Amino acid sequence: MDPGITQQLDVVASMAVAMLLGGLIGYERELKRRPAGFRTHMLVAGASALLVGIGQLSVGTHGAQAPNEILQVDPLRLVEAVIAGVAFIGAGTIFGESRRGGETISGITTAASLLVVAVIGVAAGLDYYLTAVSATGLALFVLVALSWWERRYRPRMLDSDERTR
Repeated sequence: MDPGITQQLDVVASMAVAMLLGGLIGYERELKRRPAGFRTHMLVAGASALLVGIGQLSVGTHGAQAPNEILQVDPLRLVEAVIAGVAFIGAGTIFGESRRGGETISGITTAASLLVVAVIGVAAGLDYYLTAVSATGLALFVLVALSWWERRYRPRMLDSDERTR
């Protein structure tokens, strides 16, 4: 039994929500001129939601075709696939930034934000919209408010460290 239009549109809607939320985080990264910005974060979140949605549609389709057989489904395998894919993108972000910057390693926060939007996409793909929206808010708090706090107080912390040496 093929998945109906309604189920497929539900997957597309979940993907759209994921892309919107990923775009919010990506926009913050874009404003800070990081290597992975608006479009990258949107695509990672959307791909995550799409993979989860396709997995759910496939289980429904194949489960209906073989009602007498046991269909074993492990939803965490799709999540693992998403994480593995994002790990490559994140590693590329860190590696690319490190080569440009010299001795220091940079791009770690952007790689972490890509991981977060991937998981937000998984949450949206599973129709856990409250979780996805809340996670987006928390991530933006970390990226915006804590970044401001670091810029404001880190120089003072470094100065006091140098005085104690």
